[in-house]
Amino acid sequence: MLIRIREFLLDRLTGTPSDRVLNDSTGRAPTLTPSQPLDEALRGLMNRLIGEAVSPDGSRVDYARLRTSPLFREDFMELAAGLAHFNPADLPELPQQMSFWINIYNVLVLHGVIALGVQRSVSERWAGLTFFRQAAYRIGGQRLSLDDIEHGILRVNRGHPLLPGAQFADGDPRLDWVLPRLDERIHFTLNCASRSCPPIGVYQPEQLDRQLDLATAHFVDQDVERPTGNSLRLSSIFRWYQGDFGGKEGVIDFLRRYLPENDPRREWIETHRHTLSLIYRPYDWGLNQF
Repeated sequence: MLIRIREFLLDRLTGTPSDRVLNDSTGRAPTLTPSQPLDEALRGLMNRLIGEAVSPDGSRVDYARLRTSPLFREDFMELAAGLAHFNPADLPELPQQMSFWINIYNVLVLHGVIALGVQRSVSERWAGLTFFRQAAYRIGGQRLSLDDIEHGILRVNRGHPLLPGAQFADGDPRLDWVLPRLDERIHFTLNCASRSCPPIGVYQPEQLDRQLDLATAHFVDQDVERPTGNSLRLSSIFRWYQGDFGGKEGVIDFLRRYLPENDPRREWIETHRHTLSLIYRPYDWGLNQF
C-alpha cells in the first residue's frame, strides 16, 4: 500500500499521467518474418539508428537528425507500437531477457528525449524524476517507465536509490518480468542521455557476457582517476548503487577486478584498501548531444 501511495504522489508531483506511453499508435504489430522475433528486430533497428545518429564511441547523439529520420519516424515507431503486444515472458533464457531490457532502456531514452522535448538535461525537472517516469512504453499490456525498467526489472526490484521501498508493489503483474538475479555490470550498459553516462551500445544475447565485461572494463578504465594521497576519485554511479556492489569493500573488489592487468591502480588499491577514501565526482547531467 505504501508503494502504491508513493507512486500516486510522485505521478501527481511530476505531472505524469499514469496511462501515457510513447508507443501508443494504431496498435498494429510490426511487420516481421516468422523467423525474426521482435527482440531481434529491435536489435537490428537499433544498430541502424546508432549508425545514423550516434558518434562512433557511443557518447554523443545527433537528436535533430534522429528526430527527422524516416528510420526512426516510420520503421522504429512501427516496431515500438508492436511492443504493446509482445510478452517478455516469451524470452526463454536470461541472456535474451537481460539484453532485451537493456536495449529497450537505451532506445526509450533516445525516444524520450525527442518526444518530451528535452533541450539541456534530462534532470531539468524534479532532479530527473519527471523524465524517468514520463518516458515509458506499453509492453505486453503493461506500462513501464525508465525507472520501472532499471530499478524494477534490471535491478531485481531493489527500487530507486533515492526513494524508499521497492519499485513494484506486491501483486504487480510486472513482477513476472523481474530478472532472477542482479548483475551489477548492467550499470555500465545504460545510457541516460547525459555526458557522464556509459556509451550507447546494442547488446546481443549470444555475446552478452563478453559485452558486459567489455562495457564494464572500458568504463572503469576511463573513469577511475590516478590515485592522489589516500583518495580515489570515481563516478557517482558507485555511490548511488554501492549496495548493488556489496558496499564499499565490494566496490573496491569490483574496481580491482575490472581495471586492466598490470595497471598500477590495481596494486595501489589493494595496498591502501583498508584506509582508502572513495571520492565521487559530480555527475554531468548535460544532454549528450552533438
